[in-house]
Amino acid sequence: MNKTASTRFDAIQARELLCAGLAEMSLTIKEGQINLLIDYLSLMAKWNPVYNLTAIRQTSEMVSTHLLDSLTIIDMFDQWLTNKAEAKILDVGTGGGLPGVVLAIMRPQWSLTLIDPVHKKTAFLQQVKTQLQLDNLTVINGKVEDLPSEARFDLITSRAFSSLVNFVQLSEHVLQTGGCFAAMKGVFPIEEMDALREVFADQWQIEPHEIHVPQLNAERHLVKITPIPHNP
Repeated sequence: MNKTASTRFDAIQARELLCAGLAEMSLTIKEGQINLLIDYLSLMAKWNPVYNLTAIRQTSEMVSTHLLDSLTIIDMFDQWLTNKAEAKILDVGTGGGLPGVVLAIMRPQWSLTLIDPVHKKTAFLQQVKTQLQLDNLTVINGKVEDLPSEARFDLITSRAFSSLVNFVQLSEHVLQTGGCFAAMKGVFPIEEMDALREVFADQWQIEPHEIHVPQLNAERHLVKITPIPHNP
């Protein structure tokens, strides 16, 4: 079997695996959202050789590592944004659009801004926005530290963007009052959390959450970081 044939994206298999994963998570979504998620993954597979979006080629791994991994955080984001029906979310160093595109598909009432310094990747995301008609998606080619402080977000997330210290230092100027950070990590990031406490002393409350991703045999954690209020 040649390499091209063995790594061709299989939309039927992707749908079956996605639906199985959704059932395992007890996550109910609309048929149209399932179609959009598969269409997004198909676009990623199609344009990966041009835009260098991911090292993952196999359909099953793309579903688990990209879609299901991003879908596991939905319930927690719902809880953290419970009083913000039209929340503004920033995805820092979004790369090929994870988790930002998945969040935009799942929660059309949220406003998602995706930022990345690599022009190839943001060009791909503009194409995704157009083809999937994601009106709640904004794509920015640039660095988060260059965003104006007037731009404020209720939740700032990232997926393997950088260390927690860098993530907070570079992004805190655009965090809305009462907002939080949500960093997606692999193994339990004890050293990164210790470094964050050391650098910022008692400025931030750190809450790590272990995440189970269906069909993925790897550790996953979501670290919530919120400002600790101080009396004047």
